Amino acid sequence: MAGYAWVLEVRPGYEEEYRKRHDEIWPDMLDALRSAGIRNYNIFRHGLTLFGYFETDDLAATREALANDPVNARWAEWMGPIMKIDIDASTSFPFLLPLQFHMD
Repeated sequence: MAGYAWVLEVRPGYEEEYRKRHDEIWPDMLDALRSAGIRNYNIFRHGLTLFGYFETDDLAATREALANDPVNARWAEWMGPIMKIDIDASTSFPFLLPLQFHMD
């Protein structure tokens, strides 16, 4: 299984709201992520910077599933005002970070 990472930002002043929304994440959003093939999903925050890491067997299928999921669309709309999200135009997905080092 391959791992993928992204970096996004919380808008200034919304740090606690971001945490609250994830502490209360919608059960159907978790189901959408799982249905899209995402496992071992973690998000870390340093200041306003968010670092996310997830694993999936098929990134293209994961992207497609999330792009077509109405729950994911509602979540993105709800989170959009409190985040800065850079989307890769070629994938319609957040930019993924290139792996620089891996240790088993």
